[in-house]
Amino acid sequence: MTGSFWGDLLIGVASALLLAWLALVVVLIVVRPRGGLLREALRLLPDVLRLIRRLAADPTLPRGIRIRLGLLLAYLAFPIDLIPDVIPVLGYADDAIIVTAVLRSVVRRAGLDALRAHWPGTDDGFAALTRLTGLTR
Repeated sequence: MTGSFWGDLLIGVASALLLAWLALVVVLIVVRPRGGLLREALRLLPDVLRLIRRLAADPTLPRGIRIRLGLLLAYLAFPIDLIPDVIPVLGYADDAIIVTAVLRSVVRRAGLDALRAHWPGTDDGFAALTRLTGLTR
């Protein structure tokens, strides 16, 4: 009876993890930038990484935003992706999709001016970033 309990528990935990991973894949598909925006997100990634680091270090921003950005930086530094690279399109774009989703939430809370103050790139790059986050002046 004890062996059956542990086997059932293992199957239950594995099933829950699989369902959570599938839910994450569905969320990433829904949140992904449309059209050429994904290509722009990948092109802007170096400037966006510097932006995230600068925003995370800004003590004037609310703590929740800085924690969210710190967790995003930790995720990006982690060598294992949530979506394996063998999955077409999403495998290589999962980092850009997650960065875009987090930036959307941060921009909506901190405001576009905070982003502009810390943006290290060009004006064209900032315009592409506002399109990615879905915010305009």
